[in-house]
Amino acid sequence: MFDIGFLELLIIGVVGLLVLGPERLPKAARTLGLWIGKIKRTVSGMQREISAQLEAEELRQKLDEQQKKLDEGVNRVKRDVEGLADTPSRDAAKPAAEEAPSSPPPEQRLDDALARARETTADEPDADAHKDSAAR
Repeated sequence: MFDIGFLELLIIGVVGLLVLGPERLPKAARTLGLWIGKIKRTVSGMQREISAQLEAEELRQKLDEQQKKLDEGVNRVKRDVEGLADTPSRDAAKPAAEEAPSSPPPEQRLDDALARARETTADEPDADAHKDSAAR
């Protein structure tokens, strides 16, 4: 901060010794040190507060930007959904011949798989017992 070299400090010490005398110089130096410490702590505290406020402001700006992006996305999806609701259904426009499914619906396939699994476990009631004895 200040460009003070050894020569300047020596001159300040000699002038202080001449002005204050050898009795009061140590007390004055101690008091000066305490004041400088208080000033440094105060400045450091203010710097921390300022940096915290700047970080908080940056976070607020980022939050506002993200909120705007989110609002834009929600509005876009809302418009798309409203657009789909306004347009006629594709299924209603298809002829009946094209609607015939080539495979059963997923619910039916799931029901069939569950029924086969139940039949398999019902046919082999001791299958778990065989697995347990083989593991031992």
